[in-house]
Amino acid sequence: MRISKKIEQSNKEGKLWWSFEYFPPRTAQGLQNLLDRIKRMTALGPEFVDITWNAGGRTSDLTAHMVKTCQGSVGVETCMHLTCTNMPKEKVDIALQEAKKAGCRNVLALRGDPPQGKDEWEAVEGGFVHGIDLVKHIHNEYGDYFDIAVAGFPQFQLLPPAERDLEMKYLKEKVDAGVNFIFTQMFYDVDVFIDWVNAVRAAGITIPIVPGIAPIQTWNGFLKATSLANTKIPQSFLDALEPYKNDDEKVREIGTRLVADMCRKILAAGLGIQGLHFYTMNLEKGTKMLLEELNLTPRVETIKPLPWRQSLTPNRRQENIRPIFWANRADSYLSRTENWDEFPNGRFGDSRSPAYGELDGYGIWLKQTKEEALKLWGEPKTFAEVASLFSRFCLGSLKALPWSNQAASSETSAIALQLAKMNELGFLTINSQPAVNGARSDDPQFGWGPSNGYVYQKAYLEFFVGPQLLELLLAHIERDSNMTYYVINKQGDLRTNTHSDGPNAVTWGVFPGKEIVQPTVVEALSFMAWKDEAYELGVKWANIYEAGTPSRKLMMEIFESSCLVNVVHNDFKDSQAIFEPFFKAGAEYAARHINGNGSAAPKALPN
Repeated sequence: MRISKKIEQSNKEGKLWWSFEYFPPRTAQGLQNLLDRIKRMTALGPEFVDITWNAGGRTSDLTAHMVKTCQGSVGVETCMHLTCTNMPKEKVDIALQEAKKAGCRNVLALRGDPPQGKDEWEAVEGGFVHGIDLVKHIHNEYGDYFDIAVAGFPQFQLLPPAERDLEMKYLKEKVDAGVNFIFTQMFYDVDVFIDWVNAVRAAGITIPIVPGIAPIQTWNGFLKATSLANTKIPQSFLDALEPYKNDDEKVREIGTRLVADMCRKILAAGLGIQGLHFYTMNLEKGTKMLLEELNLTPRVETIKPLPWRQSLTPNRRQENIRPIFWANRADSYLSRTENWDEFPNGRFGDSRSPAYGELDGYGIWLKQTKEEALKLWGEPKTFAEVASLFSRFCLGSLKALPWSNQAASSETSAIALQLAKMNELGFLTINSQPAVNGARSDDPQFGWGPSNGYVYQKAYLEFFVGPQLLELLLAHIERDSNMTYYVINKQGDLRTNTHSDGPNAVTWGVFPGKEIVQPTVVEALSFMAWKDEAYELGVKWANIYEAGTPSRKLMMEIFESSCLVNVVHNDFKDSQAIFEPFFKAGAEYAARHINGNGSAAPKALPN
């Protein structure tokens, strides 16, 4: 969606909104860390994110990559900066084409700063001289496809009258050329900002103004940023911050209160402004503290329009159904299905392409380096030690496993103790969801989708298990007609008790004025495609240990001999029923395999 439409919709609903700006980092590792941070920060509820174009135009490829990633795998609406600096027309057109291909519909058009190593700005041959030239070019080539923003400078209100009026004239000309909204440069003097907004309105400019808010992170950083932008600092800010200039935490704490007060004054000033744009400086803590100080809590509808993040690329924007197996590996699913002609919308079936991409195309790897993995998982030498790692992940004391690069989700806490017990009994869980019977769509733990709706889930468990323990489990499952399962081994032999060839919807929502939405399914062909990935991740874990070591041998044995199983309990009103067969089978297995010391904990793989 275009940002101007988002602003218009928020104004109609009378809701406050916020957005974040990021800049491309200099290194590949820095880029990956930032993308991980952007994904985490979507939980703070930004309506969109904004990606800068490096001063001097040196990181245009990184900007395009970040826009593509934010639109595609992060699933957040994105605005791309585009400058005239070092940018001939051909390069501008390539950037715009890539943005459109990624589904980005918002561009901040800027003249830009002088090229690196030069004090004065100069146009390149075949390039644009002024920001207004870039605005006109975008309109000429793309019509109204893109929302176009320009920068506004509240500090210009402090210029001598003749210069101030000239800058306002330039802004009005850009707006008249087809600009949809204005991002302001950061500021700290709220009175200057309010005066400038009133002057903009008096000049006949009526488009939305989005105030740029810069959290105060450190004293030195604060002084450097305000000096570079020639930003006026109110004396009250200096008086409050300078006594603590050597205490970063105290500066951040006081700065958060000062900036929050400034935001409150803006929102209460009757300017028609209901949104704030945060210059994060690629940092998480300062922005999060400021949102908390302002009591701006994200709406579930914003952060979870579906149980998983939708891709906003043009060909996937309407996709609303996915198999549950990739719940913790969305990037892999996106990659392995990127060549599908159509994506499931309304139902998962004939509309999809018949094949998943090969693993070689995406590549399977552990996110952790060998050193990080060893520190995280140690060197287990018994099955019980491996099972303990899985249990700790479910309980929240281990931050990652190969099948999930992030900590267990908040809904996992509802069944964490049951999952921990399952792992101790020999069922190594890699994916799960609890049963949910009509939680409100704004429920902080289970909610998703539009407001005033209700969401439902069938209990789901996915795990590795040895053959003998598996047979005991299946005997108990077969006694419950509400339970369905799929079992597959590493060779691809599939067993199931389901009599349906179609998918089993395990998540659905009921919302006012909409058909029932069924965004998550269990389905046989998808499970068979997922199997190779699930096993390969286990092998990658084994390979962090040296060949011939007990840890390597143990992990290889587990993933060579275990079966991968998924189980659904179709009675979503009974939240505990799915666990009963596991506890019974586990107890039965333990009784048959009591260790010599009287302990029922297995010394090795329950086979």
